[in-house]
Amino acid sequence: MALNYHEVMSTDFGLLGTAAGKWQSMAGELKKIESRYGETVQKITTTDGWAGRSAVSAEKGFAATRYEYAAAQVQAKAIAGLLRDAQEKFTDLKNKLVSARDDAIAAGMTVSEQGHVAFDWAKLTPGERSAYHHDPDGRKAIGEAVGKWQKHIDDRVKAVTELDHNVKAVLETAVTDSNKDALGKGADMSLAGFNAGATGDLDQALKDEKAARDRAAKEAEAAKDGPKSEGGLKITGPHAGTTVTGQKYGKEGSAKAYADLFKMTAEGKYQNGDFALSGIDDITVGARASANYGFTHEGLAGKAETSAGVRTLLEGRADYSHWGGAYGRTEGFAGGEAALSGSVGWEGVNAGAKAFAGAKESVAGGGELAGIGAGATAEGWAGAGAEAKVTLGKGDDGKWHVGGKVGVALGIGGSVGAEFTVDTDKFKKSAGDAADWVGDTAGDIKDGFVGMFD
Repeated sequence: MALNYHEVMSTDFGLLGTAAGKWQSMAGELKKIESRYGETVQKITTTDGWAGRSAVSAEKGFAATRYEYAAAQVQAKAIAGLLRDAQEKFTDLKNKLVSARDDAIAAGMTVSEQGHVAFDWAKLTPGERSAYHHDPDGRKAIGEAVGKWQKHIDDRVKAVTELDHNVKAVLETAVTDSNKDALGKGADMSLAGFNAGATGDLDQALKDEKAARDRAAKEAEAAKDGPKSEGGLKITGPHAGTTVTGQKYGKEGSAKAYADLFKMTAEGKYQNGDFALSGIDDITVGARASANYGFTHEGLAGKAETSAGVRTLLEGRADYSHWGGAYGRTEGFAGGEAALSGSVGWEGVNAGAKAFAGAKESVAGGGELAGIGAGATAEGWAGAGAEAKVTLGKGDDGKWHVGGKVGVALGIGGSVGAEFTVDTDKFKKSAGDAADWVGDTAGDIKDGFVGMFD
């Protein structure tokens, strides 16, 4: 909603400085609480008197709570800084509006309390008024002058309105959790807590806000240009190679060897605004073996697998922005394979084992809504083998996975599996969009009631 001349002239922007002082004081009080929490509650987990799984769990939970206290301080200080900068900018723009009004009056105009400009006929003598009355060019010049001064004042009011909208946007961003230390990157365990990444520099915040709007506008403009498609076919082979790396710098050690006789991959993608279709067709003939091991900051992990034969993959996906999508996939394998894996860490646990010789064909399908997905797979086996796998944690794709798979065959058999996934980035964006929609709807309803009573 746009501000008017009277609102700008009658607003005491010094109150923003008063509010900034209170937010700064709040940050100091939160610091006291954080220190007291660390010296009393959190300290319990650092003593020798408590050990075991409950102690480990409590240590993470207490660290997460203290992180929120620290993040709350960052957020409070950022809001204080934004309010101080906003006070300075609003005051400067109000002074420019006052100056524009004074200049208009000095030029022979009147400016009402509502900001309406008119020619000040009272300053003219009766003879001058009579002369203007009988002079069409003079009356035209007066009309043009009034229009020029009205626009000058309206532009000053418009500048305050634009700043008001931008400050509102950056304040909303400042109190939205950036999750810069979440999802395994730090002690943050809340996706909707305080914002440890908040900035108190209004100029920088305005630049970031403008950049975000420009990106959104560019994406919207690109969507107007119509659908786009891309893809291609790639054929390689034969080729072979080996790599061996030791454990270092917090990374797992690994050993890999492969020999591909033939590999063909065809990919395609169709994009039309937020709607996208994609597909892949892959055929590989060859053999490979690999092993990973290590104890890193993420936990303990080990994996070894080997396979030889022919693999095929055909997959299609349909997605709509970050709101959701669906997929279907079929895979085939003829040859032999064996694998053993296991890991335990902060981001989950998984374990699995399989051994198989023969041929298998699988189909899988699933969907996703607002970052939460579910899928299932079924395989038919002709051969001999067994497989079991359980997953609980974060995968290489950045999603959190919960699922399992089990199968057995002695001549004829098969396997079944299911999995649930959570894409925290998509979930956060969808939740933000939903919150914006609710807020906008509530605002429209409120404005409707206010308009009705007006």
